[in-house]
Amino acid sequence: MHSSDCSRLLTKKETPLLSFDNKQILDTPPLKIEKNGGKKAYLFRNTDGAEPVIARHYDHQFRPDAAYKASLPDMTETVDSVEGANVAIQQVGISGFRLPLKFATPAGEALTLEARVTGTVSLQANLKGINMSRIIRTFYAHKDEVFSLDTLAQVVHDYRRDLESMSARVKVAFNYPLLVSALRSGLEGYQYYSGSYEAVLEENGTLRRFVELDFVYSSACPCSAELAEHARDVRGVYAIPHSQRSKARIKVEVAPDTSLHLEDLIHHARAALKTETQVMVKREDEQAFAELNGAYVKFVEDAARLLYEQLIADRRIHDFQVACSHLESLHSHDAVSVIAKGVPGGFRADFNDFSTLLC
Repeated sequence: MHSSDCSRLLTKKETPLLSFDNKQILDTPPLKIEKNGGKKAYLFRNTDGAEPVIARHYDHQFRPDAAYKASLPDMTETVDSVEGANVAIQQVGISGFRLPLKFATPAGEALTLEARVTGTVSLQANLKGINMSRIIRTFYAHKDEVFSLDTLAQVVHDYRRDLESMSARVKVAFNYPLLVSALRSGLEGYQYYSGSYEAVLEENGTLRRFVELDFVYSSACPCSAELAEHARDVRGVYAIPHSQRSKARIKVEVAPDTSLHLEDLIHHARAALKTETQVMVKREDEQAFAELNGAYVKFVEDAARLLYEQLIADRRIHDFQVACSHLESLHSHDAVSVIAKGVPGGFRADFNDFSTLLC
């Protein structure tokens, strides 16, 4: 309703239909809303000149002293304030706060990258909530370190201590650049890999560490390749087998007392799938890529098994899950597969968020 409508007289025809105790009340006397009508204006000066009840003013000079800070309300100290069921919460915290972090490379260098952090802790029953800002402050205490899985292990220990929780976890996501060469021309360009490091500290003190990688590759259909060759051989008809950009999401749990870098997973993915998408391309590189796809045709089932073969041979990897999605150029839908190592109590092949594998 426009502000000018407030002074309009409601007619009998416009009188709203009200319900009270299952009885309809009709023919309500016309309601006249007087201009201002002696009402208070809380935030703005009224048209009759009345000053607002609440002052809207920011004091740039005000600095709280210790006594003032001590007087501030703290919801974590309130009594009988739990809403809903008085039960424990497995994870509560913050997600998506960003900052630049230095990441170690296998060569011992440090890359400064934008990182997106998710930090959570458990919350016991009878407690209203956690100090959310402490999640960030605790993480910022490590902001100048060179990050690795070992750094995250220290962060989750600090989380559990500072927030007095039973368990804690932190995940740092980033885009990791690597300079890659074209297939034949010698040109170079940066390929960016979406990855993350994660550490989980369980209630019993067990520390678990994870590395995740999204790897983009090309998949040429073996069936389509056979049919195209049949058309050429039998009927002399030129045909092109279909291929498509595809993505594999690889998540591994790192074995205790070992170390694993995101570049290690990139190496495994390249060795398994062969047909990584290219950055810099000249004609000789495009021809080489066509030959490469012809040499390594693959169904989505093949992609999952090829990655399994690589990961199972790495003793640093305790457990893993692989989800592949081929964004079919033939079909209006995608072809997908999921495979897990099969460790008791570990990863299961239950991934179903395939919409996140678009590329």
